[in-house]
Amino acid sequence: MNQPAEAERDVMEYDVVTVGAGPAGLAFAIRLKQLDPEISVCVIEKSSTIGAHILSGAVIEPGPLDALLPGWRDNPPPVCVPAKEDELWLLSKTGGRKAPILPPGMRNHGNFIVSLGAMCAWLAPQAEALGVEIYPGFAAAETLHDDDGTVVGVRIGDMGIARDGSHKPGYTPGIDIRAKVTVLAEGARGHLTKRLVKRFSLDADSDPQAYSIGIKELWQLPEGRVSPGRIVHTLGWPLDNRTYGGSFLYHLDDNRLAIGYVSGLDYADPKFRPYEAFQQWKHHPMIKPLLEGGNILSAGARAIVTGGWQSLPKVEMPGALLIGDTAGLLNVPKIKGTHQAIRSGMLAAEHLAAGALAPAGFDAKLRASEAMTELRKVRNIKPGFKKGLWFGLANAAWETATGGLSPWTLKVKADWSSLDKLDGRSADGPETDYVSRDLPPRDRLAGVYFAATEHDEDQPVHLIVHDTEVCVTRCAEEYGNPCTRFCPAAVYEIVEDAAAAHGKRLQINAANCVHCKTCDIKDPYEIITWVTPEGGAGPNYQNL
Repeated sequence: MNQPAEAERDVMEYDVVTVGAGPAGLAFAIRLKQLDPEISVCVIEKSSTIGAHILSGAVIEPGPLDALLPGWRDNPPPVCVPAKEDELWLLSKTGGRKAPILPPGMRNHGNFIVSLGAMCAWLAPQAEALGVEIYPGFAAAETLHDDDGTVVGVRIGDMGIARDGSHKPGYTPGIDIRAKVTVLAEGARGHLTKRLVKRFSLDADSDPQAYSIGIKELWQLPEGRVSPGRIVHTLGWPLDNRTYGGSFLYHLDDNRLAIGYVSGLDYADPKFRPYEAFQQWKHHPMIKPLLEGGNILSAGARAIVTGGWQSLPKVEMPGALLIGDTAGLLNVPKIKGTHQAIRSGMLAAEHLAAGALAPAGFDAKLRASEAMTELRKVRNIKPGFKKGLWFGLANAAWETATGGLSPWTLKVKADWSSLDKLDGRSADGPETDYVSRDLPPRDRLAGVYFAATEHDEDQPVHLIVHDTEVCVTRCAEEYGNPCTRFCPAAVYEIVEDAAAAHGKRLQINAANCVHCKTCDIKDPYEIITWVTPEGGAGPNYQNL
């Protein structure tokens, strides 16, 4: 192979480097420059353009944004629709009914429906106007440390490496970005955060983090079907009572509708297929008439962090801190995390500006803040659904009525450990045969198309399976290869191969990946590791 010796790397130096240009990272950068214009701040983002990897529902509470940018309503993001009405539907297989009582957390008067990707693209130039340097296409591959382990920055992944590890003619070594403080704002299941949590034992005193997978589509519908500002959520079919999840329908302007399906990754059935469940839900009698004759504009998938208060790791370490969803601040009953992300980013900026850029003390400050007070009140609601839908709803009502004052805290278990084994059953049994019917024809590869995902085929596979022998032996027998079902982008396939030791092998279609991180979370053997591909690769979401 054409593999030269380690090349000398360029170095950039800042006071602060922020990994991730989502709402937390951008709010942090804006607030820090508002407080001290002399502090040099750099924000790096792995996507090709700001917002291209951002996917969320999203309904936002505007309070933290009001505090960050008081005049934002005079120049709002390009997709920003005031919430007008809320409904919760309980679905059966053939029908459904409107819930008579709407949970307080789902009442959205005063909130706004936005495209979070478009909102981040709108925030970025406001950060740049304050002097923040933002670099899209810069994928942080690893953290840098000094001799005592303190985080001193990040290394950007090399460009121009072939699939076999050799250097292409255009090979360029990644830049080292060194900083006094590194702020991790990677979103759910950040790959650098995952390593740092392990290295510094940040989760020693917390439960494991928990996640859901959210799959979303943006539709263009015929004139007259959309009521801008209408917000609908559903529970029930096609999920069974053991499986946590539900859907959303957010009515936007210009005859556009955002729809999505969220499935808790603590599900037990190894045959469950989140993507197909979403497609089946679209054919429910209360959903299908709304969509018929419409067209999909964009689609994608993303992990959602749902562990809550008891899963919050320590958010500071020598030289670095965690904010937003990378820390795990989403409020599950509200189905909202953006306000929490902005809150935490602003709090981190205020802490560093007041403390000579010292991360120490931020963990205590965050835990004493309004963001954590909000999470503590609802800490038992999501775990309650482990005992089924109806128990979960009853428990949620109790916790809401008491303001979370129950003397107990329900435990959260790791999602990878929740799968039942097949115990001799077929992996394709009819009870979970989620059929994708024509509306229009949709399969996972069509989803990849609507995500506009792009990866150079000739680059190292960024989905590392540490023991592929397990895939065609133990996993095939015990779980029926659930990676072929939980991945929404058809990345994982078990293919026949006469030359392979067992006549089959795992094939990884890495170019399909939409960076949802589900495989890194749900694999029952914890042998899949998601790492960053070449900078700029991945989905190119539009208004998701």
